[in-house]
Amino acid sequence: MKLVLGLGVTGFSIASFLQQQKIAFKAADSRKNPPLLSGFLSEFPTVDLTLGGWEKSILQGVDEIFISPGIAQSEAIVVWALEQGIDVVSDIELFSRYAQAPIIGITGSNGKSTVTQLLGEMISASGQKVAVGGNIGIPALECLDDEVAFYVLELSSYQLDYSNNLDLLTGVVLNITPDHLDRYDSFDHYVSSKLSLYKYCHQLIINIDEPLVPQSTTAIHFGVNMPKNEQDFGTVTCHGSCYFLKGDDVLMGVDEMQLIGEHNVVNILAAFALGDQIGIDINTMIDCVKNFKGLEHRLEWVTEQQGIVFYNDSKATNSFASITALNSLISKHENIVLIAGGIAKEESYAEFFELIDRDVFGVVLIGQSAMDFDRSIHTAKTLHAQDMDEAVSLAKDMINNGVVLLSPGCASFDMFDNFEHRGREFKQAIAG
Repeated sequence: MKLVLGLGVTGFSIASFLQQQKIAFKAADSRKNPPLLSGFLSEFPTVDLTLGGWEKSILQGVDEIFISPGIAQSEAIVVWALEQGIDVVSDIELFSRYAQAPIIGITGSNGKSTVTQLLGEMISASGQKVAVGGNIGIPALECLDDEVAFYVLELSSYQLDYSNNLDLLTGVVLNITPDHLDRYDSFDHYVSSKLSLYKYCHQLIINIDEPLVPQSTTAIHFGVNMPKNEQDFGTVTCHGSCYFLKGDDVLMGVDEMQLIGEHNVVNILAAFALGDQIGIDINTMIDCVKNFKGLEHRLEWVTEQQGIVFYNDSKATNSFASITALNSLISKHENIVLIAGGIAKEESYAEFFELIDRDVFGVVLIGQSAMDFDRSIHTAKTLHAQDMDEAVSLAKDMINNGVVLLSPGCASFDMFDNFEHRGREFKQAIAG
């Protein structure tokens, strides 16, 4: 008997797959009324379901657990299962058992959604069928298709924590910065979680500029400097212009991409390296990069109104992501007003506040962390808003021209369903 733990989107996809495969299972969730409960009861009316708290009796007769990534390894049900020798497995590992096409895994603290989507578009443009999923929104098990040539999966550290036996053709750890430290007992533990992806890859793609990623003489490397080997990817600046390179060969100018920011230069280099590794024609990849506008909520240009440009970077849920967004705009714009706040991560925000005081005109603070952030900002003007409509209104009134940037540096769950909901509210407030 299998046990499905958690009735979120991932748990629902696991249950659907097990039912399709005619594999017996039961399910449990610590919440008494999880969001997808009514749909689960309708879809699986005969499944044994336990709600509201963990009990050891749930594990009776269970030989394997398929777990939602939102359930921490420290929770009692996980501890009990491991003590009893019951395997606790992610949906990604279950997916890997059934996938017939090569799998590409992409993780990192920031940028993984952008690289995942861009690589998917490169594969599709090459005339091959691709399925893109995982942490990016579509559960991996819903991507299974006998006609797919490649699977491109965005993988979170949580999904990797519960994966013990994956088979990845290639993969990359884009970067590692402090994040999710409420879930891990140390930063080193989080680093190990991210780096575990490489255990499952036949060919490693490595960011040579990321010091926490171990180097390998057999890997394909990418980084912002000149490539050291002909198969590696990098950049060069010549006569004031910057260019993407493979080895010594110029691919395209950096100014030909539609994305902004040095972090997106690195993201594109990663996509080039992954695509090249699986045999995509370089000119096809170049065309995709030139046409790629990025993802919603990732430093997304929204509109310009009366001299003010609005950017939606709601996906920035940690300080590093918000610092990256600000640095991308500071060199191009004056008079930046930042909308920030929410549930702060267990990390240092000192560099974030220093950047704000040095280069940001004003900040509109929202959410649970607003007062704490206000006490740490000394030079930039600060205002407080109770909701997103008020935040946008206050931000617009602070400047006559410049930029209003939503880049919260925090989780969203104190005010919104998720970062997507926060970003949509921002765009709706702008539209008025």
